[in-house]
Amino acid sequence: MLDEKERYLFKRKLDEIKSIKGQHTELISLYIPPDKMISDVMAQLRDEYSQSSNIKSKQTRKNVLSAIESIMSRLRYFKKPPPNGMVFFVGMVGEPPKLVAEIVEPPMPINIYLYRCDSQFFTEPLEQMLETKDIYGLLLIDRRECTIGFLIGNRIETAAYLTSRVPGKHGKGGQSQRRFERLTEIAAHEWFVKAGEKASQLFLEKKNLKGVLVGGPGPTKREFVNGNYLDYRIKDMIVGIYDTSYTDEYGLRELLNAASDDLEEVEVVKDRRLVQRFLNEVRKDSGLALYGEEEVRRALEAGAVDVVIISDALKKYKVKAKCKNCGYEMNGIMEKLEIECPECGASMDIVEKKDMIEEYAELAEQSSSEVAIVGRESEEGEILYKAFGGIAAILRYKMDF
Repeated sequence: MLDEKERYLFKRKLDEIKSIKGQHTELISLYIPPDKMISDVMAQLRDEYSQSSNIKSKQTRKNVLSAIESIMSRLRYFKKPPPNGMVFFVGMVGEPPKLVAEIVEPPMPINIYLYRCDSQFFTEPLEQMLETKDIYGLLLIDRRECTIGFLIGNRIETAAYLTSRVPGKHGKGGQSQRRFERLTEIAAHEWFVKAGEKASQLFLEKKNLKGVLVGGPGPTKREFVNGNYLDYRIKDMIVGIYDTSYTDEYGLRELLNAASDDLEEVEVVKDRRLVQRFLNEVRKDSGLALYGEEEVRRALEAGAVDVVIISDALKKYKVKAKCKNCGYEMNGIMEKLEIECPECGASMDIVEKKDMIEEYAELAEQSSSEVAIVGRESEEGEILYKAFGGIAAILRYKMDF
């Protein structure tokens, strides 16, 4: 099981690999499971090399052959694959072409053997390892509208929004009113059937559904649940029924807040409580809340941090780069890895790079501080990123800066 830092770094690595594009079908993805013989892989690569010699385009042929040669040269250092297997992403990129070679050891064993040559790297099997295993269904309903969604990790997704034709209140009395009430109840029943069928369909289609949260204003939501409009398998998964003021997309977040006591171990709930704890310290002016890259770094180095809270949207790198044209060297914190030489304007080669989130996580480990990486998809994650620059800390004790 990956911890927050490992999960983040693995995802960031995959994002970098996915962003690489080739001009033609010349980027090779090679998946080698742990039980595969290296000699068998080498035999297939020699066969692929022979077939690739027939590629008509001279440049594409040269690039593919170079990539296969690179993989074969690296494979010679392995007697057998690592315990979880390994994945090669190798190819010529850019103009003039430059060899990109990444060897990824996945966090879980891979069970496929695959060779693919395409214009982009094939990362889907590795991305599946990052999928959140526990998913919650979200259902908001009243007599006017219904919103169906999912809580996936720290992300809320809206799956469907429905509106009803149930009439509102009728002011007349007597027989006309009674007839109107009967028609209203018939319309409400038909509406509940429609909403229940749609919700049941969407929830049953979702793998790893752990539970369902139902919300809405007034008694309608309980009338709906008690009326058996949901598939019995979904009804058995209901975690709780909660009061919300809204039944639209905004209400999904309200539903999650209302259910937070029943979902203490869910990632988005833990993130929300941690950011709220930080905001409380800011409001109290207790001296235990700190934010800003340099301030948090100094507190970590001093061992004063209880929890460091980092936004996963903080995309900065500690970089050492060298100009391939004039030899100029530079060190610094960069947001992009495409760097232009300040001396001659040529593109610079990245000699070393380190993700700043990895940097802060390592500093936290050295002082036994807790690390929380908060997704920007949540409301609290957005506050952390926009209002506090994406990095904050709750201190063990006050510090004098």
